[in-house]
Amino acid sequence: MLSTIKITALTVSLILIAGTVACTNEKIAGPQGENTMAAKTIEQVLKEHTEELMALPGVVGTAQGLCNDQPCIKVFVIEKTPELDQKIPDTLEGYPVMIEETGEIRALPENRN
Repeated sequence: MLSTIKITALTVSLILIAGTVACTNEKIAGPQGENTMAAKTIEQVLKEHTEELMALPGVVGTAQGLCNDQPCIKVFVIEKTPELDQKIPDTLEGYPVMIEETGEIRALPENRN
């Protein structure tokens, strides 16, 4: 009788350990076996994509902003055109992208008083 209780307790322990490992592996591996990492910050995403966005003709700047009270990436363009709408993605790594028409941006001359 005592050995049956020990075997049952051992079996239950092994089932609990196996369940814990399975849950942990699913969080790491993801639902389709893909490795998932913690989401990048918007600062990291913006830093990684600014050069390619600025290479598009008509893009004059990028920034982090708020769209509907949520963090978003803003892409400033001289003129919003259908071509730029197609070339600039709606999202970058999960963050929404907003295109804003600003016109040409130029540095102000230095004020030497």
